[in-house]
Amino acid sequence: MPRLAIIDSGGANIASLQFAVQRLGIESDLTTDPATLKAASHVLLPGVGAAADCMSRLQNAGLVDTIRSLKQPVLGICVGMQLLFESSEEGEVECLAMLPGRVRRFDDQRGLPIPHMGWNQLEFRRSSPLLNDIANGDYVYFVHSFAAPVSDLTIATTEYGDEFAAVVQRGNVYGAQFHPERSAKVGAQLLKNFLQLT
Repeated sequence: MPRLAIIDSGGANIASLQFAVQRLGIESDLTTDPATLKAASHVLLPGVGAAADCMSRLQNAGLVDTIRSLKQPVLGICVGMQLLFESSEEGEVECLAMLPGRVRRFDDQRGLPIPHMGWNQLEFRRSSPLLNDIANGDYVYFVHSFAAPVSDLTIATTEYGDEFAAVVQRGNVYGAQFHPERSAKVGAQLLKNFLQLT
C-alpha cells in the first residue's frame, strides 16, 4: 500500500485532491514535515494561485531542500508542476529547479482568454507508466495562465494558442499541468498510475 504525502502548499485544490486519492482507497498525509515527506513512498506537490506565493510558503516551511532531495516518485500538479522548473515569469520567481526550463505566460497577442480554463485533449509525445490506460486524445481539465515549454522532458502536450507541456517527467519527478482531481476518469487513472510507480 502506498504511503502518500501531500505537501501542504496552501492550494485551494488540496481537499479535492485528497478526496480523489481517497476514492482510490489511499489515505494521505497532508504535511509540511520534512521527515514525513522523506518517509513517504509517493509525494504530491499541488499548487493553485501564484507561483511566487507557493514558493514562499515552501521556503517559509523550510521544505525547498527537502523536496529537491526526494528520491521517491514526486508529482507536481498545476502550479505544483510549474514549481518543479528553474523559474517562472510569474513574479520572476526562482523555483525548485528539479527540471530545466522556464515557465512562461500565455501570449496575450493570441486574443484568447487568460487564464486558460476548460477541457483539452492530450497529445502523447512518448510513453510513460504515468499514462498507462489513458488514451492519446483523452480530455483533461486545465485552469492556468502560465505553462512550461515543450522539451525532451515532455510526455504529453496540448494546445492553447501554442503547444505547451501538459505532462512531464525526468527520473522520479513528474508533472501534470491539468487538474487530475477535476479530470473525471482520466484524472483518476493518472493518480492511480502515479501511486503504482516504484
